[in-house]
Amino acid sequence: MKNLFLLGLLVLIGCKPSMTTETTDGWDMLEEIRAQIIAPQFPDHNFLITDYGAVEGGETKSTQAFTDAIAACHEAGGGRVVVPAGVYLTGAIHLLSNVNLHLEEGATIQFSRDPKDYLPLVFSRWEGMELMNYSPFVYAYEQENIAVTGLGTLDGNSDMENWWPWCGAKKFGWEEGMGKQTPARNQLHQMVADEVPATERLFGEGHYLRPQFVQFYKCKNILIEGITLINSPMWNIHPVLSENITVDRVRIITLGPNNDGCNPEACKNVLIKDSYFDTGDDCIAIKSGRNEDGRNIGRPSENIIIEGCEMKEGHGGVVIGSEISGGARNIFAQDLIMSSPNLDRVLRIKTSSKRGGVVENVYMRNVSVGTYKEAAVRFNMFYEEEGDHIPTIRNIYVDNLHVEDGGKYAVMINAYESSPVVNFQMTNSSINGVEIPFKTNYFTNSIFQNVLINGQKVDSLQQTEDLK
Repeated sequence: MKNLFLLGLLVLIGCKPSMTTETTDGWDMLEEIRAQIIAPQFPDHNFLITDYGAVEGGETKSTQAFTDAIAACHEAGGGRVVVPAGVYLTGAIHLLSNVNLHLEEGATIQFSRDPKDYLPLVFSRWEGMELMNYSPFVYAYEQENIAVTGLGTLDGNSDMENWWPWCGAKKFGWEEGMGKQTPARNQLHQMVADEVPATERLFGEGHYLRPQFVQFYKCKNILIEGITLINSPMWNIHPVLSENITVDRVRIITLGPNNDGCNPEACKNVLIKDSYFDTGDDCIAIKSGRNEDGRNIGRPSENIIIEGCEMKEGHGGVVIGSEISGGARNIFAQDLIMSSPNLDRVLRIKTSSKRGGVVENVYMRNVSVGTYKEAAVRFNMFYEEEGDHIPTIRNIYVDNLHVEDGGKYAVMINAYESSPVVNFQMTNSSINGVEIPFKTNYFTNSIFQNVLINGQKVDSLQQTEDLK
């Protein structure tokens, strides 16, 4: 990926002249934020899972061995729980403070397909809503200094017969007569609206709400480095209400339903770098809770750096929303490579008047795109339900974005007349091969400078219609 990344930068440097603009001032915050993100370090003590009874081969469950090794490591003051080369079958893994789950090269942790192996219920968050549900496959709650590292693989073991059919879509294996998530999802929505205490929202068996792959809840000082994640049941990496997070050189390859790559939710100080995403949903999606849960907790996602990553398939490369009721701010994305006819958008912000929230101060630069399907940049305030909480989108800057063969649109905006997209600026960019330059309605204070669309200079963003 490093070579491909360098090649992309050379393309960027060679294809268009750069120029200084007034939109670059926000980038001055970048290094200040980076300095606050410090990966945890661990004592030089190793706890080999095979010493605690783990059996290689992928047939015997080693859940207890993982539990015992993690407990021993934690009680000793911390270190590495080491997974040697081979395949190890397990149920849920719960990390404790000062523990680094380290997968050696050639090691695979394969997760059980039996839902009972993810009980008892744990406090979790599902599509931005709090609840008691199946444990995520790798989980931590209120822990500090935790990590998953190494050159091994986490295999969620999900497919058209296991976990994926619960989404209720025939293309992912669901058939008439099977259980699906829809009734439980609707019930959870109603519980959130009624503000039922989260600990009384009991799901799990019989409800078909798929657990996330890796979820760290209310944790501090997190490192996820080097590993590959495949065959996820749902969202892949999902830190919630957590701080000081580094995701470095991770590969996520999984095309199942809702297989988002990395979804920091209501998190602060996050660095996602040099990683690869080939996903069945958004590659990176920044979130902060849905509806009442997001507003009542009121924690935005903020101070997030995304850099040096490559995105292939996905609903969007860099996405903010849709569960964004707590807001998002100070998002920086740079030096990215994207290309796939199945990548819908490059930058996408999606919300609704049911969710509300303020999304502001989003900075993107130096992005090289081969192709995409729908829009390079899309803002949507009408995603799913409508309500009484009009969202705000403002201060969005895109610089040095270059697309070889675009999709249907260059820019799409669907906003409220009472709440237009404010201060969207695009500079030093070229978008080629689009069918229609703009499909937009309400925006103010938009600036286009040194922008080419289909080889033609574009000096301003144009309103085309009332989309609602």
